[in-house]
Amino acid sequence: MRNPLSQTIVNIKPSGIRKFFDIASERKDTISLGVGEPDFDTPWHIRDEGIYSLEKGRTFYTSNSGLIELRTEICNYYSRRFGVTYDPKKETIITVGGSEAIDIAFRAMLDPGDEVIIPQPSYVSYEPCAILAGAKPVIIELKNEDDFRLTAKELEEAITDRTKILVLPFPNNPTGAIMEKEDLEKIAKICIEKDIFVLSDEIYAELTYKGDHVTVASIPGMRERTIVINGFSKAYAMTGWRLGYAAGPEEIITQMTKIHQFAIMCAPTTSQYAAVEALRNGDDDVLTMKKSYNQRRNFLMNAFREMGLPCFEPFGAFYVFPDIREFNMTSEEFAFALLDAQNLAVVPGTAFGDSGEGFLRISYAYSLEKLKIAMDRLAEFIGGLRN
Repeated sequence: MRNPLSQTIVNIKPSGIRKFFDIASERKDTISLGVGEPDFDTPWHIRDEGIYSLEKGRTFYTSNSGLIELRTEICNYYSRRFGVTYDPKKETIITVGGSEAIDIAFRAMLDPGDEVIIPQPSYVSYEPCAILAGAKPVIIELKNEDDFRLTAKELEEAITDRTKILVLPFPNNPTGAIMEKEDLEKIAKICIEKDIFVLSDEIYAELTYKGDHVTVASIPGMRERTIVINGFSKAYAMTGWRLGYAAGPEEIITQMTKIHQFAIMCAPTTSQYAAVEALRNGDDDVLTMKKSYNQRRNFLMNAFREMGLPCFEPFGAFYVFPDIREFNMTSEEFAFALLDAQNLAVVPGTAFGDSGEGFLRISYAYSLEKLKIAMDRLAEFIGGLRN
């Protein structure tokens, strides 16, 4: 019988995040700090709008690109928050989460043999989506000593005549690293000189704890060569609503919409109506959740200092990325040993690329009460290793 499987798919490794989540879910009394999902419920006024849309029978398909009301609110949001203007009719598309937007952007822009520069550690979808689009991923290993930011020197060294897209995954999952305006200006200069496009994943844009997020699309000369990816999962605690979007040049959005049209049709209608409410009236909710995350971030950083565990200070998302290299264990060995000894689940840094070796991703999208118990367990485990 002929092999029914694509070798390209077979060769792609499954997500290392889900691996540890599944193991932890089967163990009694385990505290899991592994999943990047807000512990807040979607705010009631947003849920109410979704419920109301169902009650009114709004269960039809929307246009392929999404509700024009939602696309208009997205453009209003990017204008008022980041100073970048988009045409809601031609330069935006609503997708099933930010991950779909990443996938169809790559498929719309890449030909076989094109190269995609991917800074790592970073979100698990970029590399496999580039491979599925027929492109070659080129990995830049970000460094702890640079606070896991992409430097202009690293970018220049990675560029070849086949380079087409640079992924800018900031604020970053898993490290919590951010890129500030002066960082982005150096990167933008190179992208313009080398005629490179940028996929800017800004799903954590509202969760920045040092100044305001700056989108690379706001840098002069970059709007026309940037696809911005964003969504509602993180800032508005809407993970299960599965709603994201992309904004960028019309010629790219048009081709992304074609793929979306054949593969998806449209994003969930109920979710889209709820998202309109989120953008119109959700700013206070975002600030409340952000304040709580920042409190938890500070708690974890203090806990690491007290236990003598090195960790650069992250100023974005809701993750910390402590350094466990002193224990002469791989990230996976450490994570499994911690799970066995303390029923505490974290994600090995290698789930986000080889450069994550020697680090752990710990999410603080959990209650302070749970985080306090978890840090007690981690401190006890580390103390045992040192003794």
